[in-house]
Amino acid sequence: MSNSADSPGTQSSPGRTSRWRPVRLLTIAVFALAGLIFFTSFNTAKGTNIRTDASLLRLSDLIQERSHRNGELDESNSSLREDVESLAERDDGSTKAEDAKLAALEENAGTNKLRGQALSVTLNDAPPDATAKLPGYPEPQPNDLVIHQQDLQAVVNALWQGGAKGIKVMDQRLISTSAVRCVGNTLILQGRVYSPPYKVTAVGDPEKLQNALTASPEIQNYMLYVNAYGLGWKVEEEGSVTLPGYSGTVDLHYAKPVE
Repeated sequence: MSNSADSPGTQSSPGRTSRWRPVRLLTIAVFALAGLIFFTSFNTAKGTNIRTDASLLRLSDLIQERSHRNGELDESNSSLREDVESLAERDDGSTKAEDAKLAALEENAGTNKLRGQALSVTLNDAPPDATAKLPGYPEPQPNDLVIHQQDLQAVVNALWQGGAKGIKVMDQRLISTSAVRCVGNTLILQGRVYSPPYKVTAVGDPEKLQNALTASPEIQNYMLYVNAYGLGWKVEEEGSVTLPGYSGTVDLHYAKPVE
C-alpha cells in the first residue's frame, strides 16, 4: 500500500501543508477553459439549435424565395400594364398613324406578345461522372461539365445574328437591357434564378436561325465539349409559338460620376 499524501483516503499529517502540483493546476485550467467555451456557445445560440433550426434559412432557400416573389411581381406588373394600355386606347387623342408607329416601337421593344415560327436550343450540364468519350482528350475537370454564362450568351447572340424577331430564355422575354448572367451553375435573369437545363426559344426563320448557330465560332467550341464530355445540346423546330411580352420594369440603372 502506498503511503503517499495523494493516495485516496490518506490525510495530511498535522502541521503539514499540501502543495499544488503542476498537474492539478493544468487540470483546473482545462476545466475552466471548457466552462468558458460552453458558456460562450450557449450565450451565442440563445437556446437555438444552430445546425437544424428551421428559422435559419439557407442562402439557397432565400434565393429561391426571392426568385419566386420576383416572378409573382412580374405577373402582377404585366396585368397592371395591360389595364393601363386598355384604358389609354379608349381615347388618347392619337391618330391611326401614331398608333401604328407606337405598335411598331412596342414590338421592337419586346413588350408585346410575338407569334411565329420558332427554333429552340436546350443546353444542359454533363453527367457528374462523365469521362472523355473521344481519344486524345484529357479527363474532364468540373468546369468542363457545366453550362457557363458564355455558352448561353453565344446561343443568344447567334440567334440574334440569324435574324430572330424575339427571344425568350426559359419563360422570360429578352429585351435590349436584358443580361444573361450565371453564378455558379445557376442562371440569374432579370431578378429570377434558374437551374439547368436551359431552354432558349427564338421566333424567326428556322433555317436561318439554324445556320447562324452552326456558323458561330463560340458554339463550334462548345460542340467540342458536347462531343468529348457529353454536355447537353438539343436544337428543335417548335412550329408556331407565341413568345410572352416582357413584363418586368424598364428602369435604366447606370453609374454616376462622384462629385
